[in-house]
Amino acid sequence: MNISRRNFVKYAGLMGGAAGMGSLVGCSGSSSSSDSSASSGSKIKIGVSIWSSTDALGKLSVDIIQKAADILGVEVTTVDQGHVSEQVTASVETLCAAGCNGIVICNSADSEMTSAINTCNDNNVYLAQFYRMISKDASPDVYSLAEASKYFVGSVHEDEVGNGEKLIELLTADNADAYKGLTKGARNIKLEAWTVGDATFQLRWKGYKSGVSTWNSANPSDPVTLSDPVYANTSSSEGANVTQQFYNTDPKMDALIVAGGGGDPLVGSVGQLANMGLTGTIRVASTDFLDDLKDQLQTGGMYCESGGHFCDPLYSFLMVYAACKGNSDFMPSAGSYGKEILFPYVYVSSVSEYEDYEKYFVDEAPYTDDEISKLAAMSFDDLDKSATSLSIEDVKTRHA
Repeated sequence: MNISRRNFVKYAGLMGGAAGMGSLVGCSGSSSSSDSSASSGSKIKIGVSIWSSTDALGKLSVDIIQKAADILGVEVTTVDQGHVSEQVTASVETLCAAGCNGIVICNSADSEMTSAINTCNDNNVYLAQFYRMISKDASPDVYSLAEASKYFVGSVHEDEVGNGEKLIELLTADNADAYKGLTKGARNIKLEAWTVGDATFQLRWKGYKSGVSTWNSANPSDPVTLSDPVYANTSSSEGANVTQQFYNTDPKMDALIVAGGGGDPLVGSVGQLANMGLTGTIRVASTDFLDDLKDQLQTGGMYCESGGHFCDPLYSFLMVYAACKGNSDFMPSAGSYGKEILFPYVYVSSVSEYEDYEKYFVDEAPYTDDEISKLAAMSFDDLDKSATSLSIEDVKTRHA
């Protein structure tokens, strides 16, 4: 049966809490002493290590994995680790001890992957990341360990530089479908970040600067300026304060990028603009969808937004599944990092675009059961093409 994203919760309940800490029976048994490919006729067991299986994105991530698992006949269990380093590494140990053939993980830091990879190497268990990758430049030792592993399958994560470039493109271009008064593209953009030195922000910032450079090269007589970042950490109050500070310093600002930080800084910034009577006069762009994004687009509280979706973990799961099945295209070989899928974000810059997003990513899952079965049988190149083409327009075309 096809399960809509909205009905995932009900379905998960009928499964008797299969995706919870108490469901380790789903990965019970012992792993093979030679390799973790499932023997002929045996059921593949895949563990999920995630920050939370109950918050909005975490639950959607677990649910899409469970949907794919049901289609493919895979047993799944989930361990919540709260992005606490000790719990992240312990979760991998727990899942390996439970006899899983493979694990997909959303870790919080590259350093945790040293223990995760070593544990999987010792237990002959395949491992892949979702929403994350190991930085070759920032963590060369960990990256080298991944290269040397015969069990590290690879990483599925977002294209953060491309995300930054796209948001600048949306902000600077005229938009006839935007809230009244905001149809002209922005030229004076302020940048609100969350934490100094955060690798994800650094990549997004690189994209913002690249997007500005691209615009200015093409439009030298109509340049765009981008401020240096001011950091709001992860609280709504600090987001509000940074927004107030930007406007007090430069009341001619016409756009604000809230780079991220878990959503709370954006809520604070949007709320502060409303308190100042500036809703609908300053274009606000961000990454990570607001719960009331449609309303904010209608009132001018938001101008455009990019958001992740719950398909990164699906593709990570499919890569590990393929390795467990013995598909040589996905089985790691010592000396290579493994497979990497660079996922596009979903972009919304009008009410009509949000309505399409809601239809194809909220009310329904973007992939049908048949499509998931086909994805599971693809070569890596075809799987990669399917992932990197995923967009609102792609889903509309496939489901037309």
